[in-house]
Amino acid sequence: MGAASATTRDSGGSSMTGAAETDCDHPKFGPLQLLAVRFDEPRFTGKILGEFRRLREHGIVRLVDLLVVAKDEHGELTTLETSDLSKQQLRDLGAIVGALIGFGAEQEGGVEKGIEAGAEILEQGVFDGEDRWAVADTLPAGCAAAIALLEHRWAIPLREAIAETNGRAVVDEWIHPADFIATGAALAARAAADGPH
Repeated sequence: MGAASATTRDSGGSSMTGAAETDCDHPKFGPLQLLAVRFDEPRFTGKILGEFRRLREHGIVRLVDLLVVAKDEHGELTTLETSDLSKQQLRDLGAIVGALIGFGAEQEGGVEKGIEAGAEILEQGVFDGEDRWAVADTLPAGCAAAIALLEHRWAIPLREAIAETNGRAVVDEWIHPADFIATGAALAARAAADGPH
């Protein structure tokens, strides 16, 4: 790469732990969302992290892991990684994810192996050095990018209430403003293709 890199890592701890704590014996995690954002000529003021802090304090969303990579005009890199979860909470989440992957791969026989592997991998965070360089390779000079793995805490009691009522999700999708624009464009294209009535 030929560029100097400064890395900051903030890994959990009491100051970063959300108001909605997990039960250590029966940890509960909400749905996870992967969000990637690119910033052209970024002007970071702390407002984004402040909003994440507000969401965490109200038990709405937690940052499982956040990786920010910035490349200055000379191509030098600065990276920041932070998480709202302690190492133990990351291990708990890793164990759950690993168990599910293990079950999918080998049914019951893969659960124990998945628990151990998942806990060990996620204890160090979701993103690693290869991820940093991969993000950096896509960035022009003067730009930045952020990749966040978000946990939606607000969904846990809703999910439990649905389950207690013998309900299950049949559709679970995010709808963005761009989706409506795309729908409008598709309808216009279809109308044009059909011609006047």
